[in-house]
Amino acid sequence: MKPNESGSKLLQGAFILSAAAIVSKLIGTLQKIPLQNMGGDAVFGIYNTVYPLYTMIITIAIAGFPAALSKYVAEYEAAGRREESRRMVRISTAALVIFGLVLGVAMYLGAPVLGAWIGDEHVVPALRSGAIALAFVPWMALLRGYFQGLHNMVPTAVSQIVEQSIRVAVMIGLLLYMIQAGAGVDEIAAGALFGSAAGGAAGLLVMAVYWHKETSSHRRTKSAGADAKAESGTLSGSTVPSQQAAGPLPEREGSGQMLRRLTVYALPICLSALAVPLIGLVDTFTVPRLLKSTGLSGESVMAQFGIYNRGLPLVQLVTMMATSLSVLFIPALAETKFKGQGDLVANQCRMALRWFWLLGLAASFGLAILAVPINIMLYQDTVGSTVMRWVAFTAVGGTLSIISAALLQGIGRVKAPAVHLLVGALLKLGLNLLLVPKLGITGAAIAGVAAHFTAAILNVFLLARTVGFKLNAVDLLLKPAVVITGLTLAAWAMSGAVSGMFTVLGNGSGRLGAAAASLAGVTAGGAVFLAGTVLVKLLTEEELRMLPKVGGPLADMLKAIRILR
Repeated sequence: MKPNESGSKLLQGAFILSAAAIVSKLIGTLQKIPLQNMGGDAVFGIYNTVYPLYTMIITIAIAGFPAALSKYVAEYEAAGRREESRRMVRISTAALVIFGLVLGVAMYLGAPVLGAWIGDEHVVPALRSGAIALAFVPWMALLRGYFQGLHNMVPTAVSQIVEQSIRVAVMIGLLLYMIQAGAGVDEIAAGALFGSAAGGAAGLLVMAVYWHKETSSHRRTKSAGADAKAESGTLSGSTVPSQQAAGPLPEREGSGQMLRRLTVYALPICLSALAVPLIGLVDTFTVPRLLKSTGLSGESVMAQFGIYNRGLPLVQLVTMMATSLSVLFIPALAETKFKGQGDLVANQCRMALRWFWLLGLAASFGLAILAVPINIMLYQDTVGSTVMRWVAFTAVGGTLSIISAALLQGIGRVKAPAVHLLVGALLKLGLNLLLVPKLGITGAAIAGVAAHFTAAILNVFLLARTVGFKLNAVDLLLKPAVVITGLTLAAWAMSGAVSGMFTVLGNGSGRLGAAAASLAGVTAGGAVFLAGTVLVKLLTEEELRMLPKVGGPLADMLKAIRILR
């Protein structure tokens, strides 16, 4: 594959996964809004207390295998060894499904013990509901890794959307039923977590359909090729040898050896992934207890924890997209490095860091400046708007940390991101202990920003030193500062103007007015951001036209209004 073809394929995959991430996370956001609106901040707090622990256990169950599998599948495909890549899928599936089931049973039976560690027995039903998802999610994630190794991002995208849709539908249905039946806060939270299990089952079903189609297509292609060779006299009953790898791939190996090699690569990725929910776990095991030390107790603690997490769904919208795209870069960089294309590796890393740095900055400043109308729009009041502003800035650190970790994993530095995120989690712990007793949930939010930025900075500097590219201060700081200032002013002015108009009409403090002000601010800020990146040459015409379908028309439009020259 030529470099430009590889880049085009990478961008097409990026476009598909980013679109799916946005759609699926928008659907997922619907899960948390009615949960808070109908159940209240206490229910919302319980859910957000359990969810980081649930995420960590799911991450352990997956064990880094999907990302590792995508890497080796990409290398086997580059070497023309399709049968070996499919054999690796079968071996890893058997191991991971069994491990997931064992871990699920342990989580279900051990839920009371986990609840005691957290300090609240109300989390036990939610933990048991989450345990059911371990029967489906690891298998689904592994099949996604296989197709990502083939650079086919459509199955992952479709399964993400289906998974989130079913998850939300089941959660809302159970939410309505339980509230009508007078269920307690623990049962409502358990219903929300059961939606994750239902969504995982639906996502697995989608991946199974794609696997069946790919398997049938492969068999037909193989059979047709064998018939053609037989007719031409080139097939004499022996197996035609596959193209041998020119790189580090071993010859055909036993199942145990293949599983060990996959595990050795996967475990550091798992440790890296564990550090992300680990930062949330620091909050789970420290913030409620530290809030109690300030004089709060019982339901008030959970309500404060729910307010602290109000900004989380919108931040997750950005980091979810970064996570979806990060799995794309691991096989792409592995294949590029396998072919010895060092310059292309450096270019891909530099471009990815620049794009995600800008994305994180735009999201963080946009959410911070629009915190008040967004808070009213989603949660009906302005409580916790200051905390939401601080939480917003975890988007830039988290996004940069996720994509830089994926780039490091793609070039073989799989241990470093885990260490760096662990450093961030330890910093979060120390700052929580220092700041929460003095500043409450605002202190926890500040600690989160510092933790994510620390991990991101460590990753980026290691990546730059390893790959061999320099960080340009003008492109990194000065130009983005100009663009983000324009975005912030545009979003503030447009949001204020629309809010003022609704105030005159007599609905300035309502959800409709807040929604209009929020959307107007986002639209104005987004337009200024896009125009600004082009004007200061952070986004070139060549890069813009590489975007599939929309890139060409968008570039032509910007040229017509003389923004793009």
